[in-house]
Amino acid sequence: MSSTPELKITHEGHVTLVEICRPPHNFFDFELIQQIAQTFEDLDLNPQCRAIVLASEGTAFCAGANFNSPNDKISRPENPGTNPLYFEAIRIFACKKPIVAAIHGPAVGGGLGLALVADFRVTCPEGRFSANFNRLGFHPGFGLSVTLPRLVGIQQAYLLFFTGRRINGEEAVEIGLADLLVPQADVRAQALKLAHEIAVSAPLSLQSTRATLRQGLVAQLEQAVAHESLEQNWQFKSADFKEGVKAMTERREPQFQGR
Repeated sequence: MSSTPELKITHEGHVTLVEICRPPHNFFDFELIQQIAQTFEDLDLNPQCRAIVLASEGTAFCAGANFNSPNDKISRPENPGTNPLYFEAIRIFACKKPIVAAIHGPAVGGGLGLALVADFRVTCPEGRFSANFNRLGFHPGFGLSVTLPRLVGIQQAYLLFFTGRRINGEEAVEIGLADLLVPQADVRAQALKLAHEIAVSAPLSLQSTRATLRQGLVAQLEQAVAHESLEQNWQFKSADFKEGVKAMTERREPQFQGR
């Protein structure tokens, strides 16, 4: 296991820092999510690693998928089944080691889904969290239909999904979407500090306790992403999705027609 130009891996004692390097927005695609999944699986097999910190370069933690990219395969799936990217996401969720995410900027759409892979999120007032799928004209994905209500409750999940609003780090902590609020310059250091505190615990009992608390989650997510993909596949073909992406690019309110 080694760093790549898009995924930097650094070991600090029993903590491993995994850093996404696609600044400034850190948009993901299948290949990046696959790299993260393989890295996490490798770390599961590394007895020296007891906790993981997931962080990013640039201004955003992860702005999700770039639907304006000519290489976008997420909104143009090759078959009507489960999006292959979500199979890779399930591999990430299946990681056995505790994960702390350092959210120093926007975590939007699928980027929010990636942030919710972690057990803890350290953020700052400049952090931005948005499940903006409906604002773009399609169904939420990346398992968020399970992970978001599990974390903040069904009513807050309704609100975040239905409005697509962006909330800052302070509000994220208030509703339980994030765990620790610190100055932006301290986000990564505090995430590493928390990970090192976790790594002091006995690794076998730590992983066992985590597995008990997450019992059934991966199976639930497998069902969820199959349904999310089914809904997304037909909505990606809609006029509303085209309008949603266009409106986002032009920084204006979308004019949806329900078709």
